[in-house]
Amino acid sequence: MARSNGVKNETSAQELPTISDKDTVTIEDLPEDSPEVVEDVQDIDDILNSLKTLLSNLEKLQKVRQEVGDIKPLIGRMLDGELVAGEELEQLKAGVSSLSRLVRAYNDHQAALAKAQPARNLLDQVLKERKAN
Repeated sequence: MARSNGVKNETSAQELPTISDKDTVTIEDLPEDSPEVVEDVQDIDDILNSLKTLLSNLEKLQKVRQEVGDIKPLIGRMLDGELVAGEELEQLKAGVSSLSRLVRAYNDHQAALAKAQPARNLLDQVLKERKAN
């Protein structure tokens, strides 16, 4: 690990490299029909992280759906007015808890899906450039 010797390195504005207008591209420079350009690596990282989050939320949603699906017949019987007892009653209690987890997982999945939509634009852009080459 580097140690500080108490001396600050300061660079004056005169020593900084200059950036010409030719080095930068703005959205205005692009043709009107081109897809939105991802401007920096942070945007790409954010997009990839949103995809990972979406995948994780999808896995959770599917797991909770499976749990609820297993008790669906019992919930149907309860809603039909049948009495249940013993192990079936315990399964129903767990199932009702799973229903609330299902609602939360569904809401989380919808939010992650909305946040991951820029990935579609990036994918379209990359595939379009790949076809051009």
